[in-house]
Amino acid sequence: MKLVLLFGPQAVGKMTVGNELSKITALKLFHNHMTIDLLEPFFGFSPDMWRLSTLFREEVFRTFATSNNYGMIFTFVWAFNQKEDWDSVEKICRIFSSKGAKIYFVELEAGVEKRLKRNKTPYRLEQKPTKKNVQYSEQELLRSMDSLRLNSKRGEITQKHYLRINNEDLEAEDVAKMIKERFGL
Repeated sequence: MKLVLLFGPQAVGKMTVGNELSKITALKLFHNHMTIDLLEPFFGFSPDMWRLSTLFREEVFRTFATSNNYGMIFTFVWAFNQKEDWDSVEKICRIFSSKGAKIYFVELEAGVEKRLKRNKTPYRLEQKPTKKNVQYSEQELLRSMDSLRLNSKRGEITQKHYLRINNEDLEAEDVAKMIKERFGL
């Protein structure tokens, strides 16, 4: 079993890279908006929505970690200055590592102007209904930069299997190939 944690700020290309990586490996893509977009119509962006999203994800992780699947790609935004995000990542890793899974950390980074462009792509808007209000999602993307640190500091992630990629000028297919080759997936 393998778990690829694919993280970075909003609209950096996590879902798109994850989709391309799933095409060239036997890994299944579980992007964070699969639970968000399921629950938001019922609860809005409320504490209940986030609580249920976490519960759903953890149950999917527990069940998947005991399956015969090759592995999973999970995409998410990690706020490095928020202890609860570090705790969440640790919990996900424990779920998989307790079943013998190898865990790979892949961090994507790109400048804000490129991310604002990507925020409007048809694929993103098709796959993430809560992003269809582009003006609101752009405001949230920009506002988050005031209080959240969404890329790690150099040397902050110390896991053995870690790769950081500036994908600002790279195609998703090329980034997926880099990940596959680096980790032998």
